[in-house]
Amino acid sequence: QVQLVESGGGLVQAGGSLRLSCAASGNIFSFNVMGWYRQAPGKQRELVTTITSGNITNYADSVKGRFTIARGNAKNTVHLQMNSLKPGDTAVYYCNAVKFVPGGPVNYWGQGTQVTVSS
Repeated sequence: QVQLVESGGGLVQAGGSLRLSCAASGNIFSFNVMGWYRQAPGKQRELVTTITSGNITNYADSVKGRFTIARGNAKNTVHLQMNSLKPGDTAVYYCNAVKFVPGGPVNYWGQGTQVTVSS
């Protein structure tokens, strides 16, 4: 059983920074892709950023230039540095990890961490 545990959420003023972390535990193996999604109240969950095992990154247009994803030194950890935060970034942020298997991709999700940006 694989678990993803997020940390680092909280309340910050607009223009501030937060750093989210996600660590996998349990039956650990190498994920092909790790990333972050977010869901604001009344909205659908949306992609924020992903990073592949080869360190190829992808960002939503709304966070480009402000957010940075990076793999941690420990296996199957990933960090999200969020700078110049805006009230529109307020959401629950979910860590995601994907393992490609013969039957198709298998997705794993964290429990979510709240990020609130005040104006």
